[in-house]
Amino acid sequence: MKAAPLFDDVLDGPKGGKAYWLSARDGVRIRVAYWGGGDKGTVLLYPGRTEYIEKYGRVARDLLALGYSVLTIDWRGQGLADRLSGDEMLGHVERFQDFQLDVEAMNGAANTLNCPGPRFLIAHSMGGCIGLRALHNGLDVKAAVFSGPMWGLSIAPTVRPIAWSLSWFMSRVGQGENYAPGTRGETYVKVAPFLDNSLTSDSDMFTYMQKQASAHPKLTLSGPSLTWLHEALVETNALRQETPPNFPAIAFLGGNERIVDPEPIYEVMARWKGGHLEIVDGAEHEIMMEKPQTRAKFFATADELFTKHS
Repeated sequence: MKAAPLFDDVLDGPKGGKAYWLSARDGVRIRVAYWGGGDKGTVLLYPGRTEYIEKYGRVARDLLALGYSVLTIDWRGQGLADRLSGDEMLGHVERFQDFQLDVEAMNGAANTLNCPGPRFLIAHSMGGCIGLRALHNGLDVKAAVFSGPMWGLSIAPTVRPIAWSLSWFMSRVGQGENYAPGTRGETYVKVAPFLDNSLTSDSDMFTYMQKQASAHPKLTLSGPSLTWLHEALVETNALRQETPPNFPAIAFLGGNERIVDPEPIYEVMARWKGGHLEIVDGAEHEIMMEKPQTRAKFFATADELFTKHS
């Protein structure tokens, strides 16, 4: 592993974190960051689509305060990891299964860095999709907490058949690196006002995201490609149909969720032995970046689950 940059000026996280470059098995370069010192184990933190390590600086600070070391990642195609399209703002991936190569590389880094056990998973949005697949594949963690997991995409029922057919067709004819309809080539937090945004009801957190995006635009990402859309539809549909693992897990869902489809979350958690669903009234998509009382409840609940299954 080689040292990679970590932008402390916008991180607002614990001191002493270090970032590293890794190469996945297919040669794609990704970035991970590690904060050690926690004696209760290590949290593997899986971000969502468009996100990057620095955005989770405050989350790492909160977890370290609870006694956990933290290892997180820039997935392929976002953050400072290799971008996979000529348009660097396009959220693109050829196959969703390729994210499991990033999981594999991250697990290898956890071993190389001697991240203390036991290990636990916290996964947000697209990270929740990647994380559930990783659990099906045997990810070696003791318990998992999901935040607004992307187990389905928020698409109107009348539009869903069009999204399936258009994304499939355009990918097959070499046009998959076009933006999915209704998306744009700009970062959401740089163009959306705080009022009625779909990420958080906490103005301080929204400002935190805006400052990061303005200070380091190379970290940011915009809308997904048609190929990403098709791959996401295929993967979320497959996960929805699989039997959830018999494994201790909690999923948090904002009562005002508008980015992912809540229905599959209800369905999956209703069938999850050892699983529990927490609805947070009034919260938007990013539970870990919501109002202080919501964040406090999230981390206290995660700590209780992790301690119980250490």
